[in-house]
Amino acid sequence: MRRSDREITDRNEILGVMEKCDVCRLALNDAEYGYPYILPLNFGMKADGEQIVLYFHGASEGRKYKLMAKDNRVSFEMDCGHQLVLDEASGNCTMNYESVIGRGRIEIAREEEKEEALRILMRHYREEDFPYNKAVVPQTMILRLTVEEIGGKRRKKQINSIPI
Repeated sequence: MRRSDREITDRNEILGVMEKCDVCRLALNDAEYGYPYILPLNFGMKADGEQIVLYFHGASEGRKYKLMAKDNRVSFEMDCGHQLVLDEASGNCTMNYESVIGRGRIEIAREEEKEEALRILMRHYREEDFPYNKAVVPQTMILRLTVEEIGGKRRKKQINSIPI
């Protein structure tokens, strides 16, 4: 990382940033087109010991499944805490943020894992358990990303601007 002064190295702090984020962007390898395929997804997270697992849900067909079948290695990114910081005295501005970037392998979750994954997903966005319609579980596709590498970055700058 070029700016080590912004690096988040503490695992619990990285998990804290992830808990604040509401979208995770996945990048899949698309060798046919020669460019990564990126998609924003809602997610849930489970941290068990050193292992972090991200869960995603969606329809049961689409481009991502074709790409996953060819290469299940993915990169992911999530960010939050965006705030424009103006320094009117010097005429400069910057942006505060927190972000997490990582890599791992993604797969379709096992059928017996789906309900727990859906609870984890819902808990990420709502504290209480949400009584979702269990009839939709068989039609819902759950993806499981096992994180292999992760890092965080933060910019928190405060400027005491002189009022004009």
